[in-house]
Amino acid sequence: MKIHLVDGTYELFRAHFGAPAKKAPDGRQVGATVGLLNSLLTLITKSDATHIGCAFDHVIESFRNDLYPGYKTSEGVDQELLDQFSLAEQAAAALGVVVWPMVEFEADDALATAAMRFQKSAKVEQVILCSPDKDLAQLVMGDRIVCWDRRREIVYDEAAVQEKYGVLPRSIPDYLALVGDSADGYPGVLGWGAKSAAAVLSQYGHLESIPPDHLSWGLTPGRALRLAENLQANQEEVLLFRRLATLRLDVPIRESLADLKWRGARPELRQICQELGARTLPERVPRWI
Repeated sequence: MKIHLVDGTYELFRAHFGAPAKKAPDGRQVGATVGLLNSLLTLITKSDATHIGCAFDHVIESFRNDLYPGYKTSEGVDQELLDQFSLAEQAAAALGVVVWPMVEFEADDALATAAMRFQKSAKVEQVILCSPDKDLAQLVMGDRIVCWDRRREIVYDEAAVQEKYGVLPRSIPDYLALVGDSADGYPGVLGWGAKSAAAVLSQYGHLESIPPDHLSWGLTPGRALRLAENLQANQEEVLLFRRLATLRLDVPIRESLADLKWRGARPELRQICQELGARTLPERVPRWI
């Protein structure tokens, strides 16, 4: 069997900004929620997904905000989108999909925990992380755990991750610590870009393995010296950034492999779709509980 793990937060943002706005009969903006339901239904009906888990950032803030004040928050996020997070969780659960709403952790942490747990089962052929999020690339393992960018129809196995970022999946947190991640709110180290980070980490793997002798890095001496000086001056910060980029594998997920099996939508989905103004959506649901 294949396990499909969906980044519900990404799907909501994608639907909110990429699809026409839609209002419910009561005037609420619900386009992101309807878009999420359509996306999950397509996954079920077109991709033959049988075992599905969907994680959401129930709130944008997480334990990482306590570690770094500049980490991403809900500030500036469209309130009409934020108002749909709980609604989307209810709708996905009514569709019969296992839902993990994160408060202390982030959605990516839930996906990481689930991926690493379920890939251990001999019954699992492949774990598919349905998201293009670069943070999730650190989880890719051969072709057993892959990332799937559904919008572009690109599957990233280990070789594809290395081709895209220039480093192996295990080095992605180190890579992000050096180059920074504007979406998550940390800047990286001055002077370190994608090319320099890939050139150094492709040789040494992790930050602590980078030798202090910059002349051994294989870069031009002047460039290597500047990078080494900046790295040395920001040792504490870069290790913190790597901690922010490293996904947690200890989210308390209770569901078993059997629980992830999609058995059909629940009766309450009809009422939810009625309230959303998506009256024809239930007609596409292939099975009901």
